[in-house]
Amino acid sequence: AVQLKESGGGSVQTGWSLTLTCGAPGHPSSSRCMAWFRQAPGKEREGVAAIDIPGRATFVDSVKGRFTFSKRNTKNTMTLQMDSLKPEDTAMYYCAAVPGYVDESRALLPTEYRYWGQGTQVTVSA
Repeated sequence: AVQLKESGGGSVQTGWSLTLTCGAPGHPSSSRCMAWFRQAPGKEREGVAAIDIPGRATFVDSVKGRFTFSKRNTKNTMTLQMDSLKPEDTAMYYCAAVPGYVDESRALLPTEYRYWGQGTQVTVSA
């Protein structure tokens, strides 16, 4: 099984930035689709961003223009750079991965992913 590990969460103020990193030691990210999801208390898990094998990214509308996503295949990691954070971004953030391709139309659906991290908390205060 692939073990994913997130890092980089924290508590910040509105407008600040955070960088989340997800690592999968020993498991090449070059052959996997990877994604970030988030879940706020009382809400369903929401797809935030996904990146396919060639490195093309898909974002949920609410973060477009504020979040960027990249993979570093040489280090089996992916990074979510979150800028201009808002209180509504507050949630537990999870990274997820699945071998092979995921159709872009389904890339932000949690059911498409096989492996999950434990999550890292992001809190944005007004």
